[in-house]
Amino acid sequence: MAKILKVLFILLIVKPLVYIGLGLNIIERQNLPTKGPVIVAANHNSHLDTLVLLALFPISLVHRVRPVAAADYFLANPIVSWLSLNVIGIIPIRRAPSKSERAAIFDECHHALNQGDILIIFPEGSRGEPEVMSGLKKGIYHLVKNYNGCPVVPLVMRGLGRSLPKGTAMFVPFNCDVVLGEPIVDFISSEHFVDTMQVEYDKLSELCIVQAVESK
Repeated sequence: MAKILKVLFILLIVKPLVYIGLGLNIIERQNLPTKGPVIVAANHNSHLDTLVLLALFPISLVHRVRPVAAADYFLANPIVSWLSLNVIGIIPIRRAPSKSERAAIFDECHHALNQGDILIIFPEGSRGEPEVMSGLKKGIYHLVKNYNGCPVVPLVMRGLGRSLPKGTAMFVPFNCDVVLGEPIVDFISSEHFVDTMQVEYDKLSELCIVQAVESK
């Protein structure tokens, strides 16, 4: 039942919102994962980010996609909480998790990867200012270091910070970019992870159409 509800929610609500409500430019789409275990590591500027990333995947695959998402937003009230947990299938994370909460999150992420799911994780941790990346955290490295060749796909979104800016609930249609990088494996240390991902994000940002138009 949960799988059917998720498919219907993505098909009837999320995809129309993203592809009709937003002008979405998808660049290097061939790098979108088609099976797990894999982690999609995206920048984070808007609450729309999670919905846009879900909309990228074909309907036949959405039941395998698990976003790691902010509990303070996606569990904000009983209705949103039920939808987030039982339909979207998020793995909730709190802003300042305790040691036991952090361990539980890692356990659930490991379980998802073990059963071949696609995890969506925002390595900045929380939303930053629109179109400005914050410092990267090292959690993804500690998650994948025990897996043999679990790829991490870097992904940059541009424009969503203006479509649903931080601190507001008003949706503003705005042309947006999604740029997918090639999968990366075999990070040798947490510092290597941070340095490698930052280089990739910088390279992907240069491909953004929205950024190029704005700079003219």
